[in-house]
Amino acid sequence: MAERLHDQQFALSRHLRDPSAHPPPPGIEERRLAIYRDLFFNNIEGLLAGNFPVIRQTLGDDAWRRLVRQFYANHRSHTPLFPEIAREFIRFLEDRAPDPDTPWLRELAHYEWVELALQIADDAVPAHDPDGDLLAGVPVVSPFAWALAYQWPVHRIGPDYRPASPPDAPTCLLVRRGADHQVRFSALSPLVYRLIELLGERRRSGAEALRQLADEAGVDDVTAFIEQGAAMLARMRQEGTLSGTDPAAAP
Repeated sequence: MAERLHDQQFALSRHLRDPSAHPPPPGIEERRLAIYRDLFFNNIEGLLAGNFPVIRQTLGDDAWRRLVRQFYANHRSHTPLFPEIAREFIRFLEDRAPDPDTPWLRELAHYEWVELALQIADDAVPAHDPDGDLLAGVPVVSPFAWALAYQWPVHRIGPDYRPASPPDAPTCLLVRRGADHQVRFSALSPLVYRLIELLGERRRSGAEALRQLADEAGVDDVTAFIEQGAAMLARMRQEGTLSGTDPAAAP
C-alpha cells in the first residue's frame, strides 16, 4: 500500500512538472489536475518574475513563460527554500546550452539576483578599527560590498537594448548594502575593481595594494599614484565599502 501511494505521488509530481511528457496517475479528475498544474506553475513563475523583472520584460511574456516552464520541468533544485529559488534559476541557466539570441542571459540573471542576495546576506562583520590608517594598516572590505565584473553591460540591458556582442571592456560594478539596508549599485573603473580585488585576496596594507596596482598598470610616478589612492581609500571607507582596518595587523 505504501509503495503504491509512493508511485502515485511520484507520477503526480512528474505530471505537474511536465504535463506534456508525463501522464497523470489514473483516477484523478482532470479539473482538479488543471487546478494543481496552474497553482504550482504560477507560484514558481510569480516568484521568479519578482526576482527577475528585467529578464521577464526583455524576453516578453511568451518567451519568459517558456523559459520558466523549462526550469520547472527539468531543473532539480538543491534546496526547498523559497529565497533560494532565484539562485536555482541561475544554476539552471548555467547548466543549459547558451541561447544565441540571448547570450547575456546568464549574466543578467546574476546581476538581478545580486540585489536579493545582498539584502538577505547575514555575514558577520570582521573585527575592525573604523579609524585605522588605511595606508599603513590592512583595510577590511565590508562583507556587504561586492565588486562584480561582467562581460556584458548588464545594467543597461532591457526591452530596448539587447546587445548582440559584448563590448571590448568588461562592465565593473559595486553593489553595496548600506546601514539602512538599501542596496545600491554604482559603476567601477577597472582600476578600482582591481584594487578591491587585491584588498580582498589576502592580508596586505593599503600601500602594498596600491603599489602592486601601480606596478600592474605600468604607472611611472608611484608616489603620486599612492597619494591619489589614499584619497580613494578614504572615500571607500566613507561610503562603507571599507569598514576600516584590521586591528590584529596594526602597524
